[in-house]
Amino acid sequence: MELSGPRWKGKNCAQIANSKPMSEIIAQLQICLSNSESAALPIGTDFLLETVPELTDLLNRTSFGRQLKTSNDRKKCFQLSPEETFYLHHSLKCLKVSINNANLIDVNLWNYMRSRNELFPIYYRAYMHLRSKNWVVKLGTKNGVDYVVYRHHPALVHSEYAVIVDWKKEKGEKEGERLRVWSDLHCAIRACNGVAKAVLLLNVMGYEVTFSLPELLERTTVDEMQITRWLPSQCRDDCQLEGNNG
Repeated sequence: MELSGPRWKGKNCAQIANSKPMSEIIAQLQICLSNSESAALPIGTDFLLETVPELTDLLNRTSFGRQLKTSNDRKKCFQLSPEETFYLHHSLKCLKVSINNANLIDVNLWNYMRSRNELFPIYYRAYMHLRSKNWVVKLGTKNGVDYVVYRHHPALVHSEYAVIVDWKKEKGEKEGERLRVWSDLHCAIRACNGVAKAVLLLNVMGYEVTFSLPELLERTTVDEMQITRWLPSQCRDDCQLEGNNG
């Protein structure tokens, strides 16, 4: 199966997305959230943010978090993942995070995230890489991957990529820490092709980086690799191979 670009959900969805770029909506969210008095609070492994109508609308339009049902029509609550929380706090510098009635600075929140999940720096680096390119990033648990990404809001377009995050501990390693077994990769490709998604493998490269500070993320890079199934129809006898002059 070959993907033929974005699969819009309606006749005018592409036009709507083009008229309202995600980057512009996120810029509005930055301003609104920076001026807000609300602070995100930890709840389990995620964070809870109380919002007013304008902020509720912008979070929904940028597809950050998950809106929870409340009985208050004026104030709503959003559940944010650790990656979403730190991205809004550290990269966009617009979200306050409070623990034990104290607003946290970058390094304190970073250490808190790492204490909850030692692999948080790896997954956050991949998340940041995708969000910085204005992809909408959501958890990919239902598809057996780390993330699924959308060209614009999920209400307008289907997700295009199923993302698997991998990393290499040492320079020169041919294989990452995941997908060492061919059958694992094969299963991921078959599952994602079944729901019209391409597999995007993100390799986080940060040899000897301790991740003790969020600033050390700058010493890492992310390599992208799109993985698809080989189709016999792409290499038929009557098709001349590239570079074959005979």
